[in-house]
Amino acid sequence: MSGHSKWANIKHKKAKTDAKKGKVFTKLVKEIMVAAKGGSDISGNPRLRLAVDKAKAENLPADNIERAIKKGAGELGNVQYEEGTYEGYGPAGVAVLVNFMTDNRNRTASEVRHAFSSFGGSLGQSGSVSYMFDKKGVFTFDMGAISEEKLMEAALEAGAEDVVPNQDDRVFEVYTDPTDYARVKGAFDQAGVKYVHSDIEMLPRTTVKVEGKAAEQVLKLLEELEDLDDVQSVFANFDISSEEMSRIA
Repeated sequence: MSGHSKWANIKHKKAKTDAKKGKVFTKLVKEIMVAAKGGSDISGNPRLRLAVDKAKAENLPADNIERAIKKGAGELGNVQYEEGTYEGYGPAGVAVLVNFMTDNRNRTASEVRHAFSSFGGSLGQSGSVSYMFDKKGVFTFDMGAISEEKLMEAALEAGAEDVVPNQDDRVFEVYTDPTDYARVKGAFDQAGVKYVHSDIEMLPRTTVKVEGKAAEQVLKLLEELEDLDDVQSVFANFDISSEEMSRIA
């Protein structure tokens, strides 16, 4: 699975410097609201706990978090969001998954379709590319902050599946079964093992090598999709070399 994180790391670095912080907050609020449909008690709703943890990591104000929980649980009026996934292909046959949350599915479908067509891609049928991905919990650790031996020991103790060095990005990637993600995260937090980023992601089983103009178009497509208000996350199975990434950047 090593190498999946190139787009995830681009997104993470971009989020740190993104002037449109309000857009990030909007997506976090939606995620909390949808999760809160399963109950407003964080201790009894693992999905809500993870959504709140993610919001806190991005410094979403506590008042906004509390209000989103109440809205999602129906305590402050009835605001309904539905969630789902669009599947499609980008340039060079790159498989793309687009997770969305929306109060207007027609609007979302139109915006996503337009993004694909604008950058040489196309929407596919449900199931057309999802079989190429596995759902996993992912943690990234700075290589300069922890040794592989110490991380391996902590990961095994926490119940993680694997630790993989990613020399290109100078990080260790720790993978877990998605059902174990919350438990592993709690174990890392309790042990004081600091990760740079963590989330549940869709990891590609195989990747497509992309170069030149196609590589530029793939990254533009993913950024355009990420920028849509109704899109929560985007995953793709491209493989773009570090040299090509530097050239494009």
